[in-house]
Amino acid sequence: MPGDLKDGRIVIVGASLAGLRAAEGLREEGFTGSVTVVGDEPHPPYDRPPLSKQVLLGQATAETTGLPMRHDPDAEWRLGVRAAGVDMLAKQVLLEDGEPLPYDRLLIATGTRARPWPNPEEAALDGVFTLRTREDAGALAERLAAGPERVLVIGGGFTGSEIASACRERGLAVTVAERGPAPLVGALGGTLAKLAAVMQRNHGVDLRTGVTVTALLGNGTFTHAQLSDGSRVDADVCVVALGAVRNVEWLSESGLAAGPRGIACDAGCRAFTMYGIVTDDVFVAGDVSRFPHPLFGYQMLSLEHWGNAVEQAAVAAHNMVSPGPLQRPHLAIPTFWSTQFGLNIKSVGVPTYSDHVVIAQGSLEARRLAMVYGYQGRVTAAVTVDMAKSLDYYRHLIETAAPFPPPPGAADRATAADVPIPSDVPDPSVLSHGPTVALTGYLPDRRLAVVHPTR
Repeated sequence: MPGDLKDGRIVIVGASLAGLRAAEGLREEGFTGSVTVVGDEPHPPYDRPPLSKQVLLGQATAETTGLPMRHDPDAEWRLGVRAAGVDMLAKQVLLEDGEPLPYDRLLIATGTRARPWPNPEEAALDGVFTLRTREDAGALAERLAAGPERVLVIGGGFTGSEIASACRERGLAVTVAERGPAPLVGALGGTLAKLAAVMQRNHGVDLRTGVTVTALLGNGTFTHAQLSDGSRVDADVCVVALGAVRNVEWLSESGLAAGPRGIACDAGCRAFTMYGIVTDDVFVAGDVSRFPHPLFGYQMLSLEHWGNAVEQAAVAAHNMVSPGPLQRPHLAIPTFWSTQFGLNIKSVGVPTYSDHVVIAQGSLEARRLAMVYGYQGRVTAAVTVDMAKSLDYYRHLIETAAPFPPPPGAADRATAADVPIPSDVPDPSVLSHGPTVALTGYLPDRRLAVVHPTR
């Protein structure tokens, strides 16, 4: 590594939101060396949230979702090129075509991909889709615009629910199959999930819970699905929304702590090796990272949030060009939002890190509320439904580890909060989708044997 941290060669693997913002951040921090961005897709970085919203509704095309640059990061863009490995000793990224790409510091921002349907032959049926890339969204939007008789959505997480909402807004019949007890239960817990179920059914969704899809059937073209309860769903289109897979396979021989839950890093975005040793020249940002947060028991968090990618990229960029004493931690409070079935749902904190919840404002009946989550007597999260202006108040409670249940104080309600009830956050293994925030704990993704050299 050069003595001047503002010079040298920085490689960013992942032409993603985090990758773009990190490249911009490096220049804002005064970095004058070379920046190379490697991306396996042929497009410049684009915005993913509109893919399940405006694009599916026909309000925008997939080609118009490109991310605006705050300023030109003066980077070399290696697009349509897949990274195949990292040699940390030689300090090289190995590209799929065999070309080595040397670096002084490396940022990994490879994000996630859609979890595919487990049966490749069934997944290849015409009419079966996933939704993650620009191409996915464009193809699915075209099929929805053609007016299918019915759409089957497998998975009731945020992506599946937003797809179902877009279908109903288009006037299409839609069935949602969810293994858990309700949609969104993995992210928001049982109480708000009940509201989500009511809203879907009130908007005409054929919601099937507590079931799995056992087979996708058709002769070259998808025609129907078999469910675990013995029922059958006839549909023209099937969207598999089973959550995300973190793009870490290319790092299997790198020696980094990379596994199915992401790449472990410290609060400064510095990657860990597989033996728990922090590196000083490999950094991680965005959906592919796992990092500790002191407000949530120092457990490792894996987030699939737009805001987290932006904020973590800024921290990584700063730390890549700053000496140790000047490096800063990534301690931002996770935030998330979704619009579906006429509701605006916003979250702050980690709802899955909770044991009780309380409705602090509004009510389930009014479908306008603020729900506060607590763990062992302190506030850890809040979710609002059509009441977003209260979020800053609850963010402050989370940041200050305020006692749970919270005292009255938000603008919409002056009375004491209701009686807390269990948060009813299920084990992710009973869901057909993953939560947008996963507490991955301290357990490694695989067991290791440490071999000491013989003398």
